[in-house]
Amino acid sequence: MNKADTILTGGIVVTMNRQYDIFMDGAVAILGENIIAVGASADIKARFEAETVIDCTGQIIMPGLVNAHTHVPMTLLRGLADDLRLDVWLLGYMMPTEREFVTPEFCRLGTLLGCAEMIRGGVTAFADMYYFESDIAQATAEAGLRGVLGETVMKYPAPDAPSYDDSLAYTRQFIEKWRGHTLITPAVAPHAPYSNTDDTLRRCVELALEYDVPLLTHLAETKFEVDDSLNEHGMSVITRMNQVGLFGAKVLAAHCVHIDQNEMHILHDHEATVAHCPTSNLKLASGIAPITQMLKSELTVGIGTDGTASNNDLDMIEEMRLAAILAKTDAADPTALPARQALLMATRQGAEALFLGDITGSLEAGKRADLITLDDHPLHNSPQFHRDQNLIYSRIVYASKSTDVRHVWCNGRQLMRDRELLTVDEAAVLRDAADIARRIDKFLARREQDILSKLLAIGGLQQAESFEVQLKAQLPDETQIEKLLTHPDVEVLKSIHYRQYDTYFLFGDANERVRYREDDRIGADGEVESVRSRLTYTTPTKEGEFHSTILLSRSRFIADANQSLRFYREYFRPDQERELHKDRQRWHLLYQGVLFYVNVDRVFKPELGGVFVEIKSRTWSKSDAENKADRIKAMLGILGLDPAALVSTDYLEMQTAP
Repeated sequence: MNKADTILTGGIVVTMNRQYDIFMDGAVAILGENIIAVGASADIKARFEAETVIDCTGQIIMPGLVNAHTHVPMTLLRGLADDLRLDVWLLGYMMPTEREFVTPEFCRLGTLLGCAEMIRGGVTAFADMYYFESDIAQATAEAGLRGVLGETVMKYPAPDAPSYDDSLAYTRQFIEKWRGHTLITPAVAPHAPYSNTDDTLRRCVELALEYDVPLLTHLAETKFEVDDSLNEHGMSVITRMNQVGLFGAKVLAAHCVHIDQNEMHILHDHEATVAHCPTSNLKLASGIAPITQMLKSELTVGIGTDGTASNNDLDMIEEMRLAAILAKTDAADPTALPARQALLMATRQGAEALFLGDITGSLEAGKRADLITLDDHPLHNSPQFHRDQNLIYSRIVYASKSTDVRHVWCNGRQLMRDRELLTVDEAAVLRDAADIARRIDKFLARREQDILSKLLAIGGLQQAESFEVQLKAQLPDETQIEKLLTHPDVEVLKSIHYRQYDTYFLFGDANERVRYREDDRIGADGEVESVRSRLTYTTPTKEGEFHSTILLSRSRFIADANQSLRFYREYFRPDQERELHKDRQRWHLLYQGVLFYVNVDRVFKPELGGVFVEIKSRTWSKSDAENKADRIKAMLGILGLDPAALVSTDYLEMQTAP
């Protein structure tokens, strides 16, 4: 009689092996970390004996589920910001919060919370992309799950690395520490093409090849990403990544929502795999991935939940059901993705997508003992039909729930027994997670009440104080400007023609405002030569006044606007919004050796009528401001302007004046 450590017997064994063997009264024998036999209960009992024999009557014995893509510590950001577009969600909320809170301890706690949820939902292996991945690995190993864990690399500063050089150095150390571990497969994870440079991507590939580890990334998740790649590089995301050499590594590409048949061939030819994340793609309105075509192209496709900040759970049973139903709807064909195929993508094919297909994903002798049992007779999965063994796949995919998971083993170690977690202190994790949530709430509440803080929270922007003295007047005759430009005390340095499109976001009683400006530079032929967008944070309060009409004003924030107007509108959610469009001729000139900017403006939205002149100069002290105010007054005399032509309000106030 052969020895085993544990025998599971009496359940319906769904192997998900290549023959799709099902044993209606089946058993699985486990020795150490491996499965040593799978078959009919009578046969297994006749061949093996074990100290632990578990009666699984009324249960389904099946491979553990494989979550092919997630960001597991983001369990601590679950529900933080929902019903937003991907860019607003990511850049406006996730990244600022991560910069403030993500630490090794944050990642460890979030991983334990996520592992507890995944164990309860029958997941035994997952692919992760996040920061401080070595701490994630430690928590994953303690929880007993199998993980392909990718350290994130970006061209931007990250919570665990001020530069991508630091990210790559951290990744190398992480790989060297964890490679060869029984449960942990370290990986390189360049976040996405748009968050990296071609050089950082190539260096990630080199690192992955050096250590023969997977490379995890996001590809073609949104139409905007694809359109941007076409506009900037003249080729699609997948085609460009092929040109860069990304697919020289073992690539697991998350999402791939917007790819065509040719790109599928590129992925297939390079043995790249795909993680399909249907809930996240729908919730963020990224689109519906062409899964049916991918499978016809013989791509290896797994199913992932994505992070809980965009899903908002790690329920793989729910995810595979949605994957099947969504593919049917997308193809207008109820046969497009059958239940067995959906379960395959969540088990054996999911393991293959993680490059772990040789050790897990199906119940076969020689593979690791990564398996679960499901209650087969809950109210929501009754009654039962047995005329066709294949009906078991429909019961699992279309009617089972994560709460049906009874027992879980990974690598031969039991992680849950009769729905009791054995490796994670659930109460302690929940208590600590609630404390983190309270701290994040306070941080975001303060930020939402302070427009400048909210503006500065967006990655890549920095505060800059700017003071200027300025005068505005209406020009009865536009040719009067020549008196100033040709004056002997004036040296014209530069002349620029702009069309400016301003959108003002006003908050509360309008004491705070953010201006989004698009500057279209106009050439001699009247065509647009270049476009630049800028953000300015101001208050309408003037800092001082000289000679009654020369004002000292302050802009507390000036920076390039790297996102669209739509992004800022949805991010700031202003109480009011106003537009101001004008044609501006600008001169940079020296008057008596001092630099001034002179603008001649025609405001055409709203139609203010007439032509206006502005004279302004930046300043840095009270005495300097007084000196420049005196010079502006002298230039007013050169222009021959009547004091009645002077205007003490800015254009935004003029458009609302009675």
